[in-house]
Amino acid sequence: MESAFWDRVVAGGHKVPDDKPLADLTAELTTMLGDTDPRRRDEIAYPTLATWVSEGVYDELLAGLGDGMTTGLTVGLGEDGTDTVFRRSFSALVLAECVERAATVDAVPDERVLRWGDRIAGWLVRERDLRGFVPTKGWAHAVAHGADAIGTLAMHRAMGRLELTVLLDVIGDRLLEPTTYRFLHGEDDRLAIATMRILRRDVLPLDVLEPWVARLASSAGTFGGAADRDPYVGAGNVQAYLRALHIQLALAADPPACRSDLLLTVIDHLKAANPHLLG
Repeated sequence: MESAFWDRVVAGGHKVPDDKPLADLTAELTTMLGDTDPRRRDEIAYPTLATWVSEGVYDELLAGLGDGMTTGLTVGLGEDGTDTVFRRSFSALVLAECVERAATVDAVPDERVLRWGDRIAGWLVRERDLRGFVPTKGWAHAVAHGADAIGTLAMHRAMGRLELTVLLDVIGDRLLEPTTYRFLHGEDDRLAIATMRILRRDVLPLDVLEPWVARLASSAGTFGGAADRDPYVGAGNVQAYLRALHIQLALAADPPACRSDLLLTVIDHLKAANPHLLG
């Protein structure tokens, strides 16, 4: 369809056009999730799909739509610096909308949601293109979008203690995975918010949480290494995350039951990792 067609859809509050088959509209919007034009991707494709999911347009087709988005997570996976990142990253956002809708309506079996969770987790850890904002092309933001999807998964009833532990480990694995990218576009905050959604389930005990924080903190003070590599890339990403998590735990209006104990743990590790600042 011409751009003017979709402009009218957006201007009309994302009302579903009645003169085109829904399947054709969905196929075009799905393709547009990977568009390098940020207006078509961010202002048309994603919000239109998200609105239709939340308003129940896809309730009878939700399982198929979610499966289609998991396919989008694999398009070009392993590439770095190419345009395929947009399709992967925005597929994760739409899939998160499907998970959230599945939590409110009996349209998708829990087993299917768990499979979606596996796909999201596998993609996020394997993603290599971690650019935030791409000049002229807008937001790629794979880590931030992946964090949003993890946070949405955490609130679904299908996520028990084992699954929540896996989600927590996915966040840790993503932070510890070697990369040349320094997170500069709020990824640390989005990962911390996702962590808080896991913690607010009040399912994971301290004997799981404390070793998890220690695992991350073991890399937070590692600023040495080869002279040709920025020592703050890996350690700096972990440091920024732990500080963001500290803020969330300290200031959240609706804290998890473990807040007091976990906050002390995070503070102790931040002090140990920053003796020159907090000694």
